[in-house]
Amino acid sequence: MKRTFIMVLDSFGIGAAHDAADFGDTGADTLGHIAQACARGEADKGRKGPLHLPNLSRLGLGKAAEESTGHFPEGLDKNAEIIGAYGYAGELSSG
Repeated sequence: MKRTFIMVLDSFGIGAAHDAADFGDTGADTLGHIAQACARGEADKGRKGPLHLPNLSRLGLGKAAEESTGHFPEGLDKNAEIIGAYGYAGELSSG
């Protein structure tokens, strides 16, 4: 039996919306900024080192972020075997 899981991570952005500049959100990228902070050692409280999300990487989170932003999040496994389909969405309404 095939299964489908749809994961919606509200307020966990992987890139900015097309109209982000209109709302002061140019460069929005929650995942990318968390990954950068981890890589710089700025998130070493209760954990240490680069962002490590092996299961989400295998589900395509890094690849979806790369398609959305044009860059792969630091610390995630770019060579992870993808075991599912992945994508990203953008809001259609203004704001």
